[in-house]
Amino acid sequence: MIDLKVIEQLAESLSAKLPASFESTKKDIEANFNVVLQQQFTKLNLVTKEEFDVQSAVLARTRSKLEKLEAALSKLEASIKP
Repeated sequence: MIDLKVIEQLAESLSAKLPASFESTKKDIEANFNVVLQQQFTKLNLVTKEEFDVQSAVLARTRSKLEKLEAALSKLEASIKP
């Protein structure tokens, strides 16, 4: 899930770009931006950078083990063939 601080900063940035005529409702609009952004990011089913890094490390270890197993299997097959 995306960091809520990032969503809040994005909502603040969007509300800051509103014309001066919206000044009286700026906080309400910012809150609405915040809710809508949270809902949309949740629908995207995003992962955090930390989760991505953990899964990348797991994948790298798995790939390394697979390569070792393939090499061992090749040696074993070579030793069995007449």
